[in-house]
Amino acid sequence: MRLDGREWPTLIDTVRLGGDSYRVIRPARPIGHASLYEGRLGAQLSVDKAATVDLAFAWWLVARSRHSLVYLPLRSSGSSCGAEYGGRRLDLVLLHHSLRFPVSRWRQVRARLSPSVAHTVTLPPQAFRTADREEHVRRFHREFHDHLRWAVAADTLFLIGSRLAYELEGDQVRALAEDCPAHLAASPTAHCCAEIELGRFRPPTPDRRNSLAQLHVECCNRHW
Repeated sequence: MRLDGREWPTLIDTVRLGGDSYRVIRPARPIGHASLYEGRLGAQLSVDKAATVDLAFAWWLVARSRHSLVYLPLRSSGSSCGAEYGGRRLDLVLLHHSLRFPVSRWRQVRARLSPSVAHTVTLPPQAFRTADREEHVRRFHREFHDHLRWAVAADTLFLIGSRLAYELEGDQVRALAEDCPAHLAASPTAHCCAEIELGRFRPPTPDRRNSLAQLHVECCNRHW
């Protein structure tokens, strides 16, 4: 499935709190089968074929929308995929770090998401660029600061970063939507996932096998 030229119907809200205003973009249609859990080993996001497209659009959009919060309401999804990981169920918000949004205000913002303006996002050709080897090597240097960060508030996981931080992980997100359908059609029991790195590299230790905090995104073929 190719993403180039596909359209994503969205709703856009401008929420005012005191002297501040926040622009929130969310999908116009409910996300049918996707679930995000906060587990003991990190965050686990399970998605079906349609939800991979929602995630890809949101990921591409937030890298270019410095003044918007891109909101995926996942707690209302009917999916049970990922429940075995335990932990509380979460929504997902993506935002650019320059917005400096206080996540403690999200509960108030979310409660004010109405009325909305309908808008359609169209993905251009080659929307997701592949980072070169030098960029991937630089991310492990001490002076490199373009890491995705995370926070949890009001039953929501926030991913926060620069355009480069999102682009460094974007090809993995693209592959979930474009490549995983063919893999799972050929082998329904295959494990198709993306491992999104969150935070700065930490040297591994004997009692910590995973040296990076990660968001594990898995294609759940139960609803595929």
